[in-house]
Amino acid sequence: MFTTPQALRRKGILGMNLRNVGYIARYNDRRLYPLVDDKLQTKMMARLHKVPTPELRLTVRSQHQIKQFEEKVKNLSGFAIKPAKGAGGKGILIIERRKDDLFIKPSGATLTLADVSRHLSNILAGLHSLGGTPDVALVEDLIKPVAFFKELSYEGVPDIRIIIFRGIPVMAMLRLATHASDGKANLHQGAIGVGLDLATGRCVHAVQYGRRITHHPDTNADLSAIVIPDWVMMMTLAAECHELTGLGYLGADLVVDENRGPLMLELNARPGLAIQVANGAGLLPRLQRVESLELIPRNPAERVAFAMQHFCRTPMAEIS
Repeated sequence: MFTTPQALRRKGILGMNLRNVGYIARYNDRRLYPLVDDKLQTKMMARLHKVPTPELRLTVRSQHQIKQFEEKVKNLSGFAIKPAKGAGGKGILIIERRKDDLFIKPSGATLTLADVSRHLSNILAGLHSLGGTPDVALVEDLIKPVAFFKELSYEGVPDIRIIIFRGIPVMAMLRLATHASDGKANLHQGAIGVGLDLATGRCVHAVQYGRRITHHPDTNADLSAIVIPDWVMMMTLAAECHELTGLGYLGADLVVDENRGPLMLELNARPGLAIQVANGAGLLPRLQRVESLELIPRNPAERVAFAMQHFCRTPMAEIS
């Protein structure tokens, strides 16, 4: 269970200090951070660049608007509430359906209007925002996953995190919700991280709580059999987020809706390092390979082709 710094370096593991200084500080202009730190700004930029995102139904900016919330969402059977400046999945509330006066979460737990209003009030107060600053609550359409993803996850919508460096995808993982994660695709809360081969979208490794697993603990789905459909389209959508933000190092979170197809869920200027654990591999050699390039293709499709050629892995199902 224990290792040494030397062993981690040999495996090419990117540490937090090097990530912060060598990549985030070096390649991300701080004046661009609001484009990804504020989900409302991200949505506006995505609309400008014609990058598809979940439909925004309502913004709640004041306590007075909370009183109007029930009337505003009366025609929505399900929706997602998010803090505009939240991070790490904090403050996200998923309402799958409604029954009479109750709001029902994917786990089956029920909330009253007072519970939801209190959650909105906490968001406005900055309880879940970066730095604890006053915030805005976003109400979005609920993602309806395609059958492939619906069968994999439990009580929640799976998403795909792709790390983009200088416009080139360098590592990816599928995050699957579990009962332990309360339907959220957050690894720190108990979701499963499935490392993906950039060439094929196949599973190469999978973990929960940092430990390797082969099957979903709730659904018993065989994780080694996972192959993401429309993988090139997903990679291209992620690569296009480089132009959207201008950031050199970022994480793009994607989902697939049964009606609208691949959507950009959100972006992150400081993507976490757990993606390396999910992949059982280090980011550093890939980042260094991209850093060595004198010219980066301007076309996202060409950048994706480079990633698929140079960052391929052996699928988990083929590892003896």
